[in-house]
Amino acid sequence: MAKYQSYLYHVAYSVLRSSKDAEDVTQEALLKIYASLPQYQHQGFKTWITRITVNKAIDYKRSLERKREQLTDEPELLIPVNPTHTVEEEVLHNHRRQRIRECLDDMPHNYRDVVVAFYIKDKSYQEIAIEQGVTLKTVESKLYRAKQWIRKHWKEEEWG
Repeated sequence: MAKYQSYLYHVAYSVLRSSKDAEDVTQEALLKIYASLPQYQHQGFKTWITRITVNKAIDYKRSLERKREQLTDEPELLIPVNPTHTVEEEVLHNHRRQRIRECLDDMPHNYRDVVVAFYIKDKSYQEIAIEQGVTLKTVESKLYRAKQWIRKHWKEEEWG
């Protein structure tokens, strides 16, 4: 619990944007994680606990929205939440992006350029090809090789 409490708090906070609510959800998530350990499949522990925490935070946020709906006489004032990505996907995406930043120093230079451009700067294959003066196929190939290198050199626990 001590190892992941701070991390899970930040995950909950990224969904709720309230320190008090994030603290409550973190405690609930830790209890749920502890109770669910017998069902854990030993694949990507950090991803698993992140999902539990994000789901707890989403449930908490929904319950707050339901309470707010009951208290307001003008439900049209409530803005419906309809993101293109789920909050869980967004949190996991941000976590992976951060891990890539932290581990880039280990990566060979020729892979690092395309990984930074694609994953951190969110550039398209076409934009990368133009900037680096290479073909689209070269960008695809470098990203594929970079992913293979990542899988080989980074532990799942670090990446997940």
